[in-house]
Amino acid sequence: MVLFQGAFRHYPEALGVPRSEITVLGDASWASLAEVVYEGCRFRAIDEHAYDRRPLYRFRISLWVRRQGFAVAMCDAYFRKPLVADSLVYVSGAPLRIVTEPYASPKTQRQFDWHLTRVQRVINTGPYPTHEVVRHFRFVSAVAGQRIDAEAPALPRRRASRPLARRYVVLNLGSNEPGRRWPLASFLQIAEHLARSGLAIVFTGGHVEAALRPPVAEAARASPWGSNFVDRIASTSLAGLMDLLQHAELVISSDTGPAHLAIGLGTPAVVIIGGGHFTSFVPYPAALTPPQVRFVWHELPCYHCFWLCTQPHTEGASYRCLEAIPVTQVRDAAEELLAVRSDKRETTIEFR
Repeated sequence: MVLFQGAFRHYPEALGVPRSEITVLGDASWASLAEVVYEGCRFRAIDEHAYDRRPLYRFRISLWVRRQGFAVAMCDAYFRKPLVADSLVYVSGAPLRIVTEPYASPKTQRQFDWHLTRVQRVINTGPYPTHEVVRHFRFVSAVAGQRIDAEAPALPRRRASRPLARRYVVLNLGSNEPGRRWPLASFLQIAEHLARSGLAIVFTGGHVEAALRPPVAEAARASPWGSNFVDRIASTSLAGLMDLLQHAELVISSDTGPAHLAIGLGTPAVVIIGGGHFTSFVPYPAALTPPQVRFVWHELPCYHCFWLCTQPHTEGASYRCLEAIPVTQVRDAAEELLAVRSDKRETTIEFR
């Protein structure tokens, strides 16, 4: 959703229609942001997992899509499930159906082959591992019939007061799966280091990370600076998380949704990344990386494993490519960004 935003702003002109005539089908997980992110458009939230696995839900959504009478249906996602994204394009019955050439595995090739013969246009956005932002802009350029240069992700900032009165750093402990998370022990070392300076350290994460609350609480009790630890794990809405991210001095996160949200909001961010889809999502291309963002990684020969880790690892623990990233590398990136932010604050002149 975040990486798509820059390209999406060009769709009304590319299609020759106002935003009010565009319907976005989006995952229910971020539906609460649709009114802000897709202002002026129509939006329909879809539970992608339910659409993939529950026949009755699939039938209801497909019937709704078909009844809309769309003139054009498009999907520009490279990594996608054919039984979700391509099915939605197909059931629309739109006279013009346009999709990007997808990444296909031996498991999905036949499904994609079936769907791709039932669209009017397939756009090739480049070989793997072309970055997703670049892919989105290549797709909309092909639709528009002219080159549209790629832009860094940018999200509208919410009108909301600061969630905390004091200055704070967000440490997002979440990840798409446990192996893709930087080790908790490393996060806690960073937390203690930054808490010494008087910054509040706000821990966030999803419901899966609720299991990390006890060790975070234990670390707070054991640390002389533990009173600066603030636990918001599994206790914020998506909108509340956005408010935390946009007012933070810094966000430190593994490669997962909140990291991209922070970047899109213009918040200084250190993103800790592994090798599963290296350069497809992170790091961003140099020309598209905002100056307040640092990506840190430790490259291994097994990079581009598609998160099918081939290295020895304990179930539920971090994969080797994440575990190998030293605390000092993240600490140095964090201190660099905090120093720049502090300099900007000191040189700001307020006019009354």
